[in-house]
Amino acid sequence: MEQLIIKKMLEEQLAPGSVCVNERMSKHTTFRIGGPASVFVTPESEEDLVAAIRICRSQGAPYFILGNGSNLLVSDQGYDGVVVHIGSGMKKITVKETQITAKSGAMLSQVAHAALEHGLTGMEFAAGIPGSLGGACMMNAGAYGGEMSQILVGVRALDPEGNVIDLATDQLDLGYRHSIMMEKQYVVMGARIQLKQGDPKLIQEKMNELKEKRVSKQPLEFPSAGSTFKRPEGAFAGKLIMDAGLRGFRVGDAMVSEKHCGFVINAGRATAKDVCSVIAHVQQVVMDKFGRKLEPEIRFLGFDR
Repeated sequence: MEQLIIKKMLEEQLAPGSVCVNERMSKHTTFRIGGPASVFVTPESEEDLVAAIRICRSQGAPYFILGNGSNLLVSDQGYDGVVVHIGSGMKKITVKETQITAKSGAMLSQVAHAALEHGLTGMEFAAGIPGSLGGACMMNAGAYGGEMSQILVGVRALDPEGNVIDLATDQLDLGYRHSIMMEKQYVVMGARIQLKQGDPKLIQEKMNELKEKRVSKQPLEFPSAGSTFKRPEGAFAGKLIMDAGLRGFRVGDAMVSEKHCGFVINAGRATAKDVCSVIAHVQQVVMDKFGRKLEPEIRFLGFDR
């Protein structure tokens, strides 16, 4: 990629200070792992986001849309492309009656707490999910019996031709960790969420209950990308891994969490290579012992996969 040419074109179109080069991705993922991105862009508005993506497409430059980096492993070599980080300029949240409209950079937990402040129920499950709204829509994120498909009524997105489009829920093809946005490489710009009036006290109690479950059962004290594997049909990845005798299995500082075997954690200074080695070993052992194929839930950037 012609790094300096792309950088110059982006700087001409975007707000000052929103473009840099060789930005270490370890600073932008919850795994705290990853080499440098050739160009790193933080659009300050929807218009800047559209401009950045159109420039990348016009130049044939590879690009990746980054939210909170909570479901991502970046290679140790980094990414030879443009990382477009949907950050502070795209976090606005608006509440009107029982509907919430928010930009894709808003943290899912912030949207859930906005719902709480307005006495709206239906989003309690999302209060502890550490991702952005855009990523949550893309992946149809969920926890504790709730998922985005239950509350989304529409998404504003950028299609591969550079057109801004509005999609209703029935156009999103939402399934387990899947959406049409992921399949067709749309960029989520914002979303509308429909909730119901509720009792703020009960909403808070439910959030506290789910938070306690999360803290007691998940290794939140270590960097990770959340659940490493998708849930196999009729089973749980964590239990398969535990039953395979892999609790605490380690390569370098990457290891299967002893607290929850569904998580591969960074126990110190793990590299992406370490994490990939753990994932591959877990997949092989679980296949050998139980004949079950574990598919990664996390996304990979900068790898030849």
